[in-house]
Amino acid sequence: MAKKAYPLRINEDVLLAVQRWADDDLRSLNQQIEYVLRDALVKSGRVKLTQKVVTQLEATDANSSSNTKPATKKS
Repeated sequence: MAKKAYPLRINEDVLLAVQRWADDDLRSLNQQIEYVLRDALVKSGRVKLTQKVVTQLEATDANSSSNTKPATKKS
């Protein structure tokens, strides 16, 4: 999805609060603003939540080896 630049005028206190929230969630300020807007759109029913998850599992040499023995418990 293409991103569009948009200048945003926002109250300084609100901006600082969103920045702290972004820091807590390990997101950039821009990602946090997008997250909050997207969440509000979904909750208000204006857009549907869609999520695409792609997971590929590949065997590594260590996992595919037939010589691998399970760990034994020491007494």
